[in-house]
Amino acid sequence: MFDVIIAGCGPTGAMLAAELRLHDVRVLVLEKDTEPASFVRIVSLHIRSLELMAMRGLLERILEHGRRRPAGAYFAAIDKPAPAGLDSPYAYLLGIPQPVVVRLLAERAIELGAQVRHGCAVAGLEQDDEGVTVELAGGERLRSRYLVGCDGGRSTVRKLLGVGFPGEPSRTETLMGEMEVGVPPEEIAAKVTDKRLSLRPAGAGVYRVVVPAAGVSDRAEPPTLEDFRQQLRAIAGTDFGVHSPRWLSRFGDATRLAERYRVGRVLLAGDAAHIHPPTGGQGLNLGVQDAVNLGWKLAAQVRGWAPDTLLDTYQAERHPVAEDVLDNTRAQMELSSTEPGPQAVRRLLTALMDFDEVNRYLIEKISAIGIRYDFGAGPDLLGRRLPDIDVRQGHLYGLLHRGRGLLLDRTERLTAGGWSDRVDHLADPTAALEVPGLLLRPDGHVAWIGNDQQDLDDHLSRWFGKPAD
Repeated sequence: MFDVIIAGCGPTGAMLAAELRLHDVRVLVLEKDTEPASFVRIVSLHIRSLELMAMRGLLERILEHGRRRPAGAYFAAIDKPAPAGLDSPYAYLLGIPQPVVVRLLAERAIELGAQVRHGCAVAGLEQDDEGVTVELAGGERLRSRYLVGCDGGRSTVRKLLGVGFPGEPSRTETLMGEMEVGVPPEEIAAKVTDKRLSLRPAGAGVYRVVVPAAGVSDRAEPPTLEDFRQQLRAIAGTDFGVHSPRWLSRFGDATRLAERYRVGRVLLAGDAAHIHPPTGGQGLNLGVQDAVNLGWKLAAQVRGWAPDTLLDTYQAERHPVAEDVLDNTRAQMELSSTEPGPQAVRRLLTALMDFDEVNRYLIEKISAIGIRYDFGAGPDLLGRRLPDIDVRQGHLYGLLHRGRGLLLDRTERLTAGGWSDRVDHLADPTAALEVPGLLLRPDGHVAWIGNDQQDLDDHLSRWFGKPAD
């Protein structure tokens, strides 16, 4: 019997498996595909996702395969530079092939002891008070204490649970791919005048091409190069001599959010819980961040020290975040319309983004560094993620590789006491903080601020359960 079965070995499922293995949870990941995707889609890792990779000691291996770009033009591709002094040493965008992200995260999960089985599709599930029985397409039945559906927008797990997925279906569709072109850059610049069309260099003579599709079709069927040529000719009067595609895909503007993230012992994460257009490049990032929020909480439940309501905070915290992402992608899609009204709003917003406060607000929203969970009344830092500040040992995130809580104590008088098996303690009066002490959750969010030991003990109990005997 496994502790947790994860359906889907995409970025969310692989990250969740690695997070669970940090706490010795017995994990099996089931992936229905036998081979990696045939196309190589480039995705963008935003600031918060890069911070999470740094927290787990994964950033260096990720950076080897990516290409850094300035942190700007996030919102609706409005071309504004990032404001000065973004509160992170990872204030850039990392373009990286999605299959590489999946491979690196899956390798990490396997290194930590997770089992991954390919060619295994979930076909049924039954749960009881003790666990979940998962039936595979071939008839095999597996048993685990919990099941997490990370199996994408068409999630079988979500459908088997009967969880509603309300929202809007696709009304429009867009073709996106990377390919070579047969004309010089100046001709592209002269003829790309329609805001619905984009041809941008992607390195080594390759361009990323984005063009509206002729209509809405089955997204399971990838477009052809001829589809791109026809639409380019229809909009720009030329197909720019496109050839030799690296990958081709289509996406719609469907926007949906699961009504519940948890039903008993079964949970949802990533695209299984939310889908939205890729505008702003938030999808993969949102799923990875779901996984880091859920991982330590589910591990605590399995290990037996979770407070009664801890697992419920996963939905309480992440569902509103997804709602906000869906809303900002809806807004960005409206701003891509060629109708006079949306274009007038786009011009107004473009002007407003010259104000530092507006530009900063939008970039912090898209990059997820502006998230503040509701932990009750307290200083503004409470509920927010703590940046990778300088500490005596070097950098803060280097202390979070094991996925444990951290008491950061400038007073040198506080203690983690009976929670030291779950919470590390750093007494460092030199730490770059403006508060006497704080408690970090394993996901890097500030759970307590102060200098009173009794108050700290109350919050340790709230987040990390009863102290050890």
